[in-house]
Amino acid sequence: MTTSSLSIGELEASYPLYCKALKILIRQGKTGRELQRTVCWDRLRLLHRSLPRQYKSPERLMLMIQTDLSKKVAA
Repeated sequence: MTTSSLSIGELEASYPLYCKALKILIRQGKTGRELQRTVCWDRLRLLHRSLPRQYKSPERLMLMIQTDLSKKVAA
């Protein structure tokens, strides 16, 4: 299924899955450039573009996840 054939509702329904995938990839040590080439990044970007008030950009999500993971490591 391509992104163009996905409805906003389908993207919204899968939002938690995309966030989880992004978190797993960040834990694996993927770089920002590597993350930008993933399906989850593309879908998160599309959601943010379509509904910017409801969904954060993938860049912001990445920073939030990295901050959260670094706090857990420091604790």
